[in-house]
Amino acid sequence: MRKKLSLLLAAALSLSVIITGAAPASAKEDTSKLNLMKKGSLVVCMTLQFKPQMYLTATGRPAGYDPELVKRVARDLGLKLEIRNTDFNGLLACIAAKQCDLTSVGLGRNATREQSMTYVKEYVPYATVLGTRRADGTAATVAAWNTAAKKLTCLKGSLSCTKIKELFPNATAVEFPTQDASILEVASGRADGVVLEANLLANYQATNPGVLKSVKLDKDINSYWGWWTVQLGNTALANRLKAWLCEKQEQGVLKSIYRQQMGYPMGADLPACTA
Repeated sequence: MRKKLSLLLAAALSLSVIITGAAPASAKEDTSKLNLMKKGSLVVCMTLQFKPQMYLTATGRPAGYDPELVKRVARDLGLKLEIRNTDFNGLLACIAAKQCDLTSVGLGRNATREQSMTYVKEYVPYATVLGTRRADGTAATVAAWNTAAKKLTCLKGSLSCTKIKELFPNATAVEFPTQDASILEVASGRADGVVLEANLLANYQATNPGVLKSVKLDKDINSYWGWWTVQLGNTALANRLKAWLCEKQEQGVLKSIYRQQMGYPMGADLPACTA
């Protein structure tokens, strides 16, 4: 297990780029008890492949909903910000190996992941959908897609892959290291469908009109909230970040940033803050 973790970590870090933001002129609070990796810095791992939620601009700068949130929390806490562009499949290894203080990639909560990280709070909504080529005439039912003749793709390590195995166990599931590769496999006709988040499919449709469509299945694939997570057991940082998210949620800031960065309203209300 240790060897496997090391290999995953090496792969993830080989794809990482560290982007450092300028420290604020003066710190607003004492962050010395937050168990941060580097004094005065917040190191955040995210996968900058998911436009408009998180991506790199043409000049190589992080942009989108998640980058904007972590910029603001670092500023409010008086911390220098480091965003590490990390391969999605290596995120678990990175947080387990203490290579980042925070993962901001909208991870869904499950028992397996809870063994290697501490969940902070929900901050982003997701709806998982099935995408296929515009001309595909397969019936919009789970039964029609749950056959050995169907090849479905997904991002390796994501909940989308789990959902394929749960809802379409008879289909062939093919996992790809990047979201773009999983989509291209369908667009090129080498696979029948891709299971992914609705916002990612919408972004692809906007930039590649007439290629893919969303299949309105007779059963919802998955709707859930994405969470921030920190190193396992770092309750001090988790509690401080949760307090920040709750404050911004109550002020309406999270919904405002979401609409500004994503281009459409968040829709559903975030889960209420609890003690």
